[in-house]
Amino acid sequence: MADVEIMQTVTEVKKTKKVKKSSKRRESEVQISEVEVDASTEERGGEYTKAMDKDWHSGHFCCWQCDESLTGQRYVIRDDHPYCIKCYENVFANTCEECNKIIGIDSKDLSYKDKHWHEACFLCFKCHLSLVDKQFGAKADKIYCGNCYDAQFASRCDGCGEVFRAGTKKMEYKTRQWHENCFCCCVCKMAIGTKSFIPREQEIYCAGCYEEKFATRCIKCNKVITSGGVTYKNEPWHRECFTCTNCNTTLAGQRFTSRDEKPYCAECFGELFAKRCTACVKPITGIGGTRFISFEDRHWHHDCFVCASCKASLVGRGFITDGPDILCPDCAKQKLM
Repeated sequence: MADVEIMQTVTEVKKTKKVKKSSKRRESEVQISEVEVDASTEERGGEYTKAMDKDWHSGHFCCWQCDESLTGQRYVIRDDHPYCIKCYENVFANTCEECNKIIGIDSKDLSYKDKHWHEACFLCFKCHLSLVDKQFGAKADKIYCGNCYDAQFASRCDGCGEVFRAGTKKMEYKTRQWHENCFCCCVCKMAIGTKSFIPREQEIYCAGCYEEKFATRCIKCNKVITSGGVTYKNEPWHRECFTCTNCNTTLAGQRFTSRDEKPYCAECFGELFAKRCTACVKPITGIGGTRFISFEDRHWHHDCFVCASCKASLVGRGFITDGPDILCPDCAKQKLM
């Protein structure tokens, strides 16, 4: 309600020597006072009213709205016009949101977002506690004390389920939020604060606990693989751990083969497990597409399968065995003649 001034007029018809009285009090941001009465009525001749720093005939100082005389009555000045109390309240006073009655000039007008209440009507919608000089919250055109507002509308911690009180520090990640002490690793329960963390499903992990529980580990040394790992038979290895079972030479980026689920470099595999060429006695590994010929229980490299006499290749040709040797048909015929 706008600041207004409430005045009291006094009409004097007797000759007096001196009368002077004034008092002020604050109610609903209006000023109530009694005006000074002039003692010179006899000289002026007749009854008059002194108001708004002017002199009026008693019948002329009237309410701006209803024209009723304000002489001897309290009145309110608004936009430099005087109003009787009834007209002022009917035209300008606010209506209380709670009781729907006029908030008169003698009542304190409490307002919030263009809404007004009597002091006695400014109550929590839920528990009806007075909200005068207290913190309150508003929701859907209703006002609530702090406790009732928190209980019904305040956001809650995803850790403990309690509401966030005013001034409480809040930790947020995506659509979830926690009290500072509730934002902790689900395994070790240590508060994460500003440290690194890893979310997994609906849980939060510190880096150490996440690695311990979920990180990929080398099949050989069982330590966490942070970078540079290799996969062999769907199992993870450190590059430095992926070595030949026999000589421990690193196999990352090298040719290798396996035996009994264990990796071997080409040389070790040939020395340990490969067939040996009957001609050169070196292992036939088959790595790199090497072709070989087998006959009965003997084996040859493709290039070693030649006639023992003329050294002609016997690959794709007929041959004759002569003890440990193999001969082409021509050399065998000559040997028999």
